[in-house]
This record gives sequence, C-alpha cells and structure tokens, in this order.
Amino acid sequence: MLLCLLAAGCGHKIGKAKEYAYVSGQEAFLRDQVATVYKKVGKVQNGERVEVLEKYRRFVRVRNEANEAGWIEVRYLTSAEVYEQCQKLAAEHPADPVQAPGTTRFSTNLHVTPDREGEHLYLLKEGSKVELLARAASEKPVPQGGAQPKPVAAKKGKGKEEGSSKPMEDWWLVRVPPPPGSSAPARVGWVLARMVDLDVPIEIGQYAEGQRIIAFFVLNRVDDLNKQVPQYVVAVNEPHDGMPFDFNQIRVFSWNVKKHRYETAYRERKLQGVLPIRVGQQEFDKEGKLPIFVLRVKDDAGNVEVRTYKLNGVMVRRVLAPGEEKPAAKAAPARKRRR
Repeated sequence: MLLCLLAAGCGHKIGKAKEYAYVSGQEAFLRDQVATVYKKVGKVQNGERVEVLEKYRRFVRVRNEANEAGWIEVRYLTSAEVYEQCQKLAAEHPADPVQAPGTTRFSTNLHVTPDREGEHLYLLKEGSKVELLARAASEKPVPQGGAQPKPVAAKKGKGKEEGSSKPMEDWWLVRVPPPPGSSAPARVGWVLARMVDLDVPIEIGQYAEGQRIIAFFVLNRVDDLNKQVPQYVVAVNEPHDGMPFDFNQIRVFSWNVKKHRYETAYRERKLQGVLPIRVGQQEFDKEGKLPIFVLRVKDDAGNVEVRTYKLNGVMVRRVLAPGEEKPAAKAAPARKRRR
C-alpha cells in the first residue's frame, strides 16, 4: 500500500509559484534575445505587472499583460514588495485633506519614502496634476566625488534642527487622482518638493512677500459685480528647505467689495505649524453658520495644540474650546522718550 502511494505521488509535479515584477520605467520594449542585435517583440508601460520567466545577468525574460514574452533590462523593473508598499501607502491616505493642488515641473518618480534612495514604482510625467497632502524633510545626498557641503549656520532664534551641518531637502506626499472616467485607484507617494509647483492663484500669490506658500484654502465666496470672489486662508513659511515646522505664518485674505481688491483680514506670525490644515463651516448661535479653519501648532516643548478660527465678514476670531482661556495679549514695547 505504501509503495503504491509513493509511486502515485511521484507521478504529480508540484507547480512552482509564479513570480511577478512591475515596470518602474516610463516605457520599455521587449527583445527576442540578449544580444546587441535584437528584434522588438513587445512593449510594457509604467506600473504594468509582468510575469518573470527567466533571468540572465542584467536581463529578465518576462511575459506582459498582452501575453507577449521577451527580455528586458532589470533596471526597468521593481519587485512585488515595492508594489505592495505603494498599495499600502494609497490605502493609508484615501481621504486626507488636500493642502494645495500642484503640477509637476519635470518627470519625476513617486517614492514610497521621502528619500532619494527610497524605492519607487510609478513615474509622473511633466505637467501631471497632483494633490499635496503632507510635507517632510530628509538629508540631501552628497554627489559622489563632489565637494563636501559647507555647514549650515543656525539662525538666531530658530530651533536646533536648523543648525544641522547636513543640507536638507523638502518632500511632498502627493495623491495622483485617476483620469476622468477611470476606475483605477489614486496613486500616492513622495516627490521631491522642488519638482512640484503649487497652483497658487495669482491674485494671492503676488502677496507672498518672498515667502514660500505651503497651503491655501477657499474659506467662502462674496458677491461683487455679479461674480463670486473667493476669500482665502494661506499658510506660508520661509523659503528654505529643512525647516522644523511646516509653516510659521497664517494669513487670511478678504475681498474689499468697494475697492475690488484683496486685503489682509488677519495675520499671525511666529507659529510652529504642522500640516494638515482643515477648513469647514460651523454654527455659532446668533452669528449663524460661519467658515472656520483649524490649525495644528507646536509649543516649545513639541506638544501639538489644535486651534480653531472663524471668519465673520472680514473679522477673524479664535474659537475657544470649553474651559479654554483666551491667550494673554503680548505687552507692547516701551517707547523711548525724546530728549
């Protein structure tokens, strides 16, 4: 009986699990052989899954979704593990509030971590529309054989993080919406901040005063000459990478219907703001439903405090939580007497 079972078992081959990879390049051709002269037998696109059939040095023989088989350089592929990391990142940020819309300046990779050495799968073309969700900073790599960068001196009154001897660079966590009418899920990943331009409306961008706009939101709209004009809350920061906070100043731009122009309704400086910022509406008894914006601000100990503000007409006021005391007003500097 045992011999019969063994003999029957030997007649069945255990199937080898299929191995898959994903195309990380923009586009690549499949070749019929690994040689200087070859024929193109197929084509693969960025993000496409391929089945791995065979490996030879720096080449891999794969089968694409169109059932075309051929050789491709391994540098055009990434692993299934990286694909899973991309999927996880998208699942963690499906409904994060958009801090600003943006457009890619050049073709750029969508990384799974805010790091140039981080893995990537998807490639964004120049001019791609993205939704900015969060900011991070990482050390800027030093080019091989390049000169060592000079230490960055800490600025007076700034945190120790700004006194680092290593240059830093900013990254944006972005969400890429699928094309209109497509059922494909949104893609999420990290891109180098300098590769993305924020789509800031020119009417408020001109008031940046040399600072870097980090986020902006429409609070409400007012009627003027049969037009609906938006009023904004804007977060700005110093024009340097590697800052220990996401924004240090908040401004509210209201629309003057008599002079037909924007004016600063509110400004608060010296903040250690942390994204995300949220906007919405809230009921306030006799005042009715008003637009609000919610900030997250760190204190000197690093604790994050949530602050809510309301806009009533052109007046911005802090909304205090039950039991919360009004912040003490700062004393005005003493004036020197003239002699």
